[in-house]
Amino acid sequence: MKLKEYQTAKAALEMGASLAPGDSKFTDMLKQCHELIAEESDVTPIIPEKHTTTRDVSAKELEQKNDVSQQMTVAVAKPKYRHEFYQKPDEVVVTIFAKGIPRDSVTVDFGEQILSVRIDVPGEDAYALQPRLFGKIVPSRCRYEVLSTKMEIRLAKAEPIHWAALEFLGGATVPQRAIVSSGNLNSVINVQRPTYPSSKPKRIDWDKLEAQVKKEEKDEKLDGDAALNKFFRQIYQDADEDTRRAMSKSFVESNGTVLSTNWKEVGSKKVQGSAPDGMELKKWEY
Repeated sequence: MKLKEYQTAKAALEMGASLAPGDSKFTDMLKQCHELIAEESDVTPIIPEKHTTTRDVSAKELEQKNDVSQQMTVAVAKPKYRHEFYQKPDEVVVTIFAKGIPRDSVTVDFGEQILSVRIDVPGEDAYALQPRLFGKIVPSRCRYEVLSTKMEIRLAKAEPIHWAALEFLGGATVPQRAIVSSGNLNSVINVQRPTYPSSKPKRIDWDKLEAQVKKEEKDEKLDGDAALNKFFRQIYQDADEDTRRAMSKSFVESNGTVLSTNWKEVGSKKVQGSAPDGMELKKWEY
C-alpha cells in the first residue's frame, strides 16, 4: 500500500483474511485499501459488510449483498492497460503495454510536471493516464513512440535526480541524490543521498584503502625528530613479539633514554636510564 500498488495489496490482504478469519487487522487494512483504490479511481468507496452466515440473513439481504459485491467489482476494476517505468541519468522511460493501438488514436501532451496520455480507439473504452510527475521535465525534449505491442514515452529530466516513483509523492519529503553516468562525472550535483530501501550503501574496499595509507606513510618525507620517530615506528611495526616487548620495556624503565630490541638482554633485569653525552641524568622530585 505504501508503494501505491493497491490492487496487489488488496489481493494479498484478501488472502490473509481467508487464512486468518476474524482478524480485525485484515478488515481494517482492507477497508483502507478499498478507500485508496476508490480515491485513485475517483469513485465513492463501497466497503464490504462484515461476514454473516446464511441463517442470519433474509433473501432480501442476500440480494442486497450481491448488488454491493457487483458494484464493488466495478469500483476496483483494473486499468485497461498496465504501465511501468525505469530511469536513466537524464530521462525517465514510461512503458504502456497497449497492443495493436493505431497511432492516430493516441494523444500525448507534456507539461512542466505533467504527463497526459489518452488512448481512444473507436468502439472501445477510452484509456487515460495523467499523473503529476515526481520531478520536473523539459517538454520540448520529451517524445513518444507507438510500437506494435506497447507505447514508449521518454521524459527528459530537468534535473539529474533519482525519481523514487513516477508520480508526485504529495507532502512526503524524499532525500535526493544525483544520478551520474560514467562519462559525465564532472557534472555531479551535490545533493543528499536517499535513505529509502531501494538505495544500496557504497562498498568500501578497506584492504585497498589500508594499502594506500601505508604507501603514503612510507613515501612521506620527514626531517629531524619526526623522521626519527617514523624510523622507530617502522621498526616496531615490522618487529616480532619479543622485539616489541624489549622496545616497550627498555623505553619505559629508562624514562625514554634507552631503546633496546634485544629481549634476552633487557627481559630479566630493570633497564637503567642513560643520559646523552654532556648531560647528567637526574631523578625528578615532586
